[in-house]
Amino acid sequence: MTDRSALAAVSPLDGRYARDTEPLVPYVSERALVRARTQVEVEYLIALADLDATPVEIDAAQREHLRAVYEAFDADDAALVKQLETEGDGEHAATNHDVKAVEYFLRERLPEGLDAAQWIHFGLTSEDVNNLAYRVLLEPAVEAVLLPELRAVRDALVDLAREHRNVPMLARTHGQPATPTTFGKEMAVYASRLGRALGRIEDATDGLSGKLAGASGVYAAHHAAYPDVDWRAFAREFVADLGLAHEPVTTQVNPSDDLAALFDALRGANNVLLDLDRDAWLYISDRYLGQEAAAGETGSSTMPHKVNPIDFENSEGNLSKANADLVFLADYLTTSRLQRDLSDSTVKRNVGAALAHCLIGYGKLQRGLGKAVPDEQVMRADLDATPEVIGEAVQTILRREGHADAYERVKALTRGREVTIEDFHDLFADLDVPEEVRAELRELTPAGYTGVADELVDDLRE
Repeated sequence: MTDRSALAAVSPLDGRYARDTEPLVPYVSERALVRARTQVEVEYLIALADLDATPVEIDAAQREHLRAVYEAFDADDAALVKQLETEGDGEHAATNHDVKAVEYFLRERLPEGLDAAQWIHFGLTSEDVNNLAYRVLLEPAVEAVLLPELRAVRDALVDLAREHRNVPMLARTHGQPATPTTFGKEMAVYASRLGRALGRIEDATDGLSGKLAGASGVYAAHHAAYPDVDWRAFAREFVADLGLAHEPVTTQVNPSDDLAALFDALRGANNVLLDLDRDAWLYISDRYLGQEAAAGETGSSTMPHKVNPIDFENSEGNLSKANADLVFLADYLTTSRLQRDLSDSTVKRNVGAALAHCLIGYGKLQRGLGKAVPDEQVMRADLDATPEVIGEAVQTILRREGHADAYERVKALTRGREVTIEDFHDLFADLDVPEEVRAELRELTPAGYTGVADELVDDLRE
């Protein structure tokens, strides 16, 4: 007997991380895809019945029965569709075709008295069903699962920004000490970037589009059967009723430029969070961030004292894997040989895996942020030990006072040398400046040289 436990899973998404990825199951599992195909086929059959040209008549009770087929679609129904595909059932031999299996499944689920078997999948190619089914699932997968997690990350960043807006911190550019900032302002940078990325994802989700135009995208079979029907208008309305924009000019396949835009938008958000993961890791390494130790958790198998930044590392790894998948999907799904090749079919089955790695990454990052505690004492000690960072302020004030050699004088004092605040005060004593300017310079401290960093937090949009 096959072992289906988590320990026997080929992918960690269905094994080690199954609990983390469970919210996506209703949208990106194979069962979800079969259900969505069933929904498309049912709604298409009903739409055909609404055409004056066709002899199909489906009354209100029959429509309710048909819609219940996909609304109440369960594990037993999915198993039957799979059986029709791989083994056959009753009068139906194995189809070896997943969409054809859905057609035969619906034939067995037609309400009593409805003679409409020949109208199921009428004039369609499997891509008409699949492209719509995937998008019917993708939209709620992103909106109901991924976007709330991303918004929760942004909310956590906003909270950190506001709470620690006044906590001074040494900045580093090129890895070297630079003009100080505040911890809150740095968190605000990520919150702001993520907010813009969220907008791009929302726009891309709203822009998902579907096609329904037959084997070569020219409505040939539909037109041959009913040349007087405006099939373009029919398709436009049908696709819109599924909540999608209509893609009017295609080959057999939807060109998937809309999917590429969505995947690119997700990758953009992931890049912001990857940057955050790596910076958080460095802040922890510098002891700017402490971590609340989880009871019973082991940091190292040999060093008992360690509290490792495992959540940020896990997030980094999963988001990197997600981005690799998203790039591959966006590149691959937007190409097809001539009017159709089938290689995209197996590739599309990996969309769920990309979203799952995103979801794990977002959850781990939230957990890491929840345990991170800024250590103000360490930050201030680092600032006090790096007085050279006020050199920028000194030379700028001296320029204001007319000293053309201000930059060079401060550079001679500080570049490549260890200096103290007293060294600066000695410099100030030798300057030809008014006493009030000398007093202004003496008041400069690394911890106080943060500009309007705290005010920038107020620029965050809700």
